[in-house]
Amino acid sequence: DVSKPDIVFHLGAQSYVPRSFINPVETMETNVSGTQNLLEAVRIKGLDPKIVYAGSSEEYGLVIWSKRQYQQVKDKYKVLFPEPEKIPETPVNETNPLRPMSPYAVSKVACDYLMRNYYSSYGMKTIVSRGFNTEGAGRGSMFVTSEIIKQVMMLKLNERNKIEIGNVNVFRDWSHVLDIVKGYCIIAEKGKYGEVYNQGSSRTNSVLGYILLALENAGWRIEKIESVKGDKVVNNPTEKINSEIFGVEFERTKLDQLLLENELEYFLEDKGLIV
Repeated sequence: DVSKPDIVFHLGAQSYVPRSFINPVETMETNVSGTQNLLEAVRIKGLDPKIVYAGSSEEYGLVIWSKRQYQQVKDKYKVLFPEPEKIPETPVNETNPLRPMSPYAVSKVACDYLMRNYYSSYGMKTIVSRGFNTEGAGRGSMFVTSEIIKQVMMLKLNERNKIEIGNVNVFRDWSHVLDIVKGYCIIAEKGKYGEVYNQGSSRTNSVLGYILLALENAGWRIEKIESVKGDKVVNNPTEKINSEIFGVEFERTKLDQLLLENELEYFLEDKGLIV
């Protein structure tokens, strides 16, 4: 009854993807019902703030970036909806198809549409930001980047002798939290009501590349990586390359270049990597 905000930044959510699989009802109630409650409170009170909603790149879900990947997806799921109009579907823009792959992602899509519906139905000043991965101090310990940094520091302190992590082939677009916050402010100032805006770094890095760069920043020199089994060897894997891929020019490591061009991929059968 007292607050009359000019701008509302709606960041509240259950945002941990694995948890959404364990408790999808909690995720839906927290994210979707919470967003509905916020919008209704503003509407019923007759307030007129700008509302910037923190959506997620998870809404895009399954993005097709090669014909090989497309066939693998079709073999696994038998169906893909919607079918891609082009391959690759990268770089990802705001008109990319939404194929959410988790309860969390589904909840974000629902909130995304709620925001835009309240704009079209009630004239509310809603704007959606679809942010890619946000990193920085205070990031939850359950997230992969926090886990990598923790294990690298334990290596540095001789508290462990190896890094154990999941799929190292996965690519992410990581941005610092301060850059994302700055983006929210720009969207609030210049964004068009009822619209959606992606927020990211315009580059992509693999989880394995992140591990190697973290090791370098901790003081190690990375000269070579090789699979324990098989003959996968990459010399100078962190060497920097700056060229265009998926229509975007950005700096990446030699390792990431090989992974992006499907010249290299790691499997459980490799039994790990020696750095």
